[in-house]
Amino acid sequence: MPPSPPLEPCARLLTGIAVLDPQLCVTWLNDALAEALQVGIRPLQGQPIATLFEGPSFAGQAERVLRGEPPVCMRDIIMHTLHGQMHRVDVSLQAIAEGLLLEIHVLAEPVHQQTPLSATLRGFAHEVKNPLAGLRGAAQLLQRRVADAELETLASMVIHEADRLVNLADRLLRHGGRPHVGVVDLHAVLDRVAAIVQSEPRAPQIVYDCDPSLPACTGDADRLQQLLLNLARNAVEAGARTLTVRTRVEYALRLNDRIERTALRIDVIDDGPGVPEALRDTLFHPLVSGRADGTGLGLALARETAIEHGGDLRHTALPQGAMFSLFLPARSGQAHAPSDSPDTDRKP
Repeated sequence: MPPSPPLEPCARLLTGIAVLDPQLCVTWLNDALAEALQVGIRPLQGQPIATLFEGPSFAGQAERVLRGEPPVCMRDIIMHTLHGQMHRVDVSLQAIAEGLLLEIHVLAEPVHQQTPLSATLRGFAHEVKNPLAGLRGAAQLLQRRVADAELETLASMVIHEADRLVNLADRLLRHGGRPHVGVVDLHAVLDRVAAIVQSEPRAPQIVYDCDPSLPACTGDADRLQQLLLNLARNAVEAGARTLTVRTRVEYALRLNDRIERTALRIDVIDDGPGVPEALRDTLFHPLVSGRADGTGLGLALARETAIEHGGDLRHTALPQGAMFSLFLPARSGQAHAPSDSPDTDRKP
């Protein structure tokens, strides 16, 4: 969307500038702000921006300015980029004809934070592929030359395990691609997950307890689908025969040190044996698994995906089975009217 004539000079400023509509979604921004958020101009247009800021309530301050109160300036708060970095910034908001004019002054270099889990693992995955190729080649040579059936079996086992590790490394490397951010209909994502799970061997019965008025969120639909698919497959591989999928809206929920006025909750509940008590404290750590053939990466990467979306993934132990709950900030500007009766007859 081209800027209106009064905003054209702002396009060349070194200060980050954006115009927000009354729902606090971006209708225009300049190059400086796009660079600070580590994203192109076009992908951010139409997206909510309030959840990028920590500290004082950005949304609350913005609503006061929209009601006609004087411009505000929030000093030295944390702004998240769309790729996980954090900056200390000063933010000012003032009313204009189009909605709100947002001005951002970056105060310092990105705030230091721990290297993301998958970035560390992807580095390992990249380095390990070459020695695995050498290991596999040596095992193939042994398999061709040995006459002993037992040794041939052992060589085949080495080849099989090397291939499994290469596939695992490829999973990690693919996870590191750039996210494709857009408006996500979570019920549509759940329908796709159910269709995949029910087409596989040992397909479980899926029971729906869904709120049909669940608002949309903003994120990468493919990554959220993979997250939910991991939860469903984990449950099935652990022996669950029934999966219950429940969607709800939560209010005033704390997510990653911020209070979200409206958040979305997706519960995946199974009737399997549950998570062993000894693993519950480290369940989301890499390389922790309750199965002998598990990689211990699915839940770690799933939780990282949730955090990348400004949300969280949590586990609750049940008397029979387990519940994993995905929490996500609701998309700004989406109204939600609570339903009197959940949609229990939903079909994939």
